[in-house]
Amino acid sequence: MILTSTDEQNGMVLYDLHRLRLLRELAHRGTLVAVGTALGYSPSAISHQLSLLEREVGVPLLEPVGRGVRLTAAAAELVQHTERILLELERAEAAIAASRTDVSGLVRIATFQTAAYTLVPAALDVLAAEHPAVDVAVTHVHAERALPALLARDVDLVLYEQYPGSPVAPITNVRTEKLLDDALLIATPAGDPARSLASLAGARWVMEPIGTRSRDWAVAACREAGFEPTIALESTDVLLHAHWVARGRGVAILPDLVAGLADGCALRPSGATRRIWLAVREGSTSNPAVAAARRALRSARRGAGSPVPG
Repeated sequence: MILTSTDEQNGMVLYDLHRLRLLRELAHRGTLVAVGTALGYSPSAISHQLSLLEREVGVPLLEPVGRGVRLTAAAAELVQHTERILLELERAEAAIAASRTDVSGLVRIATFQTAAYTLVPAALDVLAAEHPAVDVAVTHVHAERALPALLARDVDLVLYEQYPGSPVAPITNVRTEKLLDDALLIATPAGDPARSLASLAGARWVMEPIGTRSRDWAVAACREAGFEPTIALESTDVLLHAHWVARGRGVAILPDLVAGLADGCALRPSGATRRIWLAVREGSTSNPAVAAARRALRSARRGAGSPVPG
């Protein structure tokens, strides 16, 4: 497809939309190798196409940085225009899909672990009952990568978590909605009465790795309670956290979403909650299959979590 800014007879140029897409992919993915891996092209083929685009545009689009390249200011401006073009194309695709009588198609969902255990399976049950022709592919992706994947069009919906004091910056052309507030629970071994955070200053802790949103919040909460936590286990597997707590190997803070899976743990509210958000690109909000998946996730939230004694 060609994006026509003018015609050659009037001395104007033609931009190839495929090459514009490649430039946009480079802006999102950072390297020619990453673009090639995502799209199935060799880095040299992508470099050649971007060189042709530079000739079409008439100004430099890339400049070398070490062994890689980065976009020039002109390239960044061109990417912004390309984003608007792709948004309109996605809206057109959604409008065509909405004109069909059936609701079908593939919806790609990126989610974090605890939602993958609870919210997503419940939503898939609802979706299968109401729209059996909708297929769903689910990917477990940390929040730090999920929203960039949405912008890169690798996925259609993103479930992500927001911890107290760590709001996620607004993203252009992405619509977000709150699904639920999920209580954060102090977990100690069963038979060991769940206590306040401050009373666990001498305990050994199970937490997610450094740099994750959960770890940053948990450490900050412990410091606010007056102590620096001693870490016994680092893992992104929240059910492993629960297992270690149940075996008496440490204490943890677990989300209410997995409270029903934390056998052998005593649970008590910490007084804090995390917020679960659902994100979708603006251009696909009217796509019937995507809309059906969003409704199913909203339905699933009603059964999320477990009552926890105060």
